Amino acid sequence: MPILWLASYPKSGNTWLRAFLANYLRNAAEPQDINALPEFALGDMRIEPYARISGKEPSSLSREEINRLRPEAHRAMAAASPGLVPVKTHTAVATIGGIPTITPEVTFGAICVIRNPLDVAVSFSHHYAVGMDQAVKAICFKGLEIPAKEGHVVQVVSDWSTHVRSWLNAPGLNLLTLRYEDMLASPRRAFAQACAFLKMPKDEARLRRAIRHSSFRVLAGQERARGFVERARGADAFFRRGRAGAWRDELTPAQVDAVLACHRPLMAELGYVSPEGRILV
Repeated sequence: MPILWLASYPKSGNTWLRAFLANYLRNAAEPQDINALPEFALGDMRIEPYARISGKEPSSLSREEINRLRPEAHRAMAAASPGLVPVKTHTAVATIGGIPTITPEVTFGAICVIRNPLDVAVSFSHHYAVGMDQAVKAICFKGLEIPAKEGHVVQVVSDWSTHVRSWLNAPGLNLLTLRYEDMLASPRRAFAQACAFLKMPKDEARLRRAIRHSSFRVLAGQERARGFVERARGADAFFRRGRAGAWRDELTPAQVDAVLACHRPLMAELGYVSPEGRILV
């Protein structure tokens, strides 16, 4: 069956979306184990399908080979289960060497989570254990990639505006966009939209249970108790604050100005900046 891309710029709420969907579909009395999320949603960064298709050792695959194998790897992901196949991605929609990063013929659609880049910079800094200046530069860098590591292929991310626009403007893509800030302000409304997009039966009790089971309190509690496989090396915690507007406490005026200089037009389109230039979130 086709792929449902769960897309976002890094540190924008992708894990929360996956946790909600896993809890909704599982519909159990206890919350989904966060360390089982990679079993619920595949990741387009995983090297296993590329190695399996090529018959080569993962470490021997070149970047060019991986790019050439991408459509076949996506077809293998799409065949992983009889229903829609959720696949997490931080990859920008692009064409590399004539090959699309998102394979249209095996795609059902995408849910794209978008977050204020000012807060993305703060979360990026803490997650990757880099300075705030470096994080600000990273989300403004058109050549940004998440490097390959053991078990993973390189992920082409680009700067925040380029990445977000690539999903918003992807031709022919069946797309639902969710702002992280709206998910925080009204999780019931936001996640009900996701369920409707996926044509899931309406079930208010199930919806509320999945929201409770994927709350920041529950996710952070699981991480404290058992750790989290997706926490980056050097990070104190993956689930750190879980709120909007943290940038007001952590970014300097110069860092705020640097983010606005790169991303003000799209921030205005998405309701993060007023027409007069006032930051709204």
